Amino acid sequence: MKIYTKTGDKGKTSLFGGTRVPKHHLRIEAYGTVDELNSYLGLIRDQEIDKHMCEVLIKIQNELFTLGAMLATPQDKETLKSGKERLNIHKTGETAVKLLELEIDQMNESLPEMTHFVLPGGHTTVSFCHIARCVCRRAERICTQLSEDTHISSEILIYLNRLSDYLFVLARKLAHINNAQEIRWIPEKK
Repeated sequence: MKIYTKTGDKGKTSLFGGTRVPKHHLRIEAYGTVDELNSYLGLIRDQEIDKHMCEVLIKIQNELFTLGAMLATPQDKETLKSGKERLNIHKTGETAVKLLELEIDQMNESLPEMTHFVLPGGHTTVSFCHIARCVCRRAERICTQLSEDTHISSEILIYLNRLSDYLFVLARKLAHINNAQEIRWIPEKK
């Protein structure tokens, strides 16, 4: 597979199905941000974390590739002329969301109750989780905006929303494991 095709040299790229759009198109911004998120998850996975967390992150990274493919496929290109689905892969859905919810619930069992917002930081791996959470929220905002103009699966929005929750709890869990202090945000009074 040749890496450079030169087809994007004039600022346009192809969506799945062949539609050409500018590289700043909101759909490109959406799946590009999901790709950025995926890279941060790889960075978290490269830290010293336990095997189970690593395995879950790999599942999430695979899911994000699926989600990116879904975002890269306009609704009018989802089906081939033969009637078959263009994307012959599983779609991000309820099972993927349930995995995140299960992981959140399991991590929360061993964490102290949250009574305040916490400032991001305390340990490098924790900080990477918070950066990934912020990128996830940005992806969610972009996808929400995209959904106002065109059809995208509601499962994409649900998954990104739950994933940002997962990343927040993962940050708290890693802070707990690494004995990093959670600094509560306490607003100054006037």
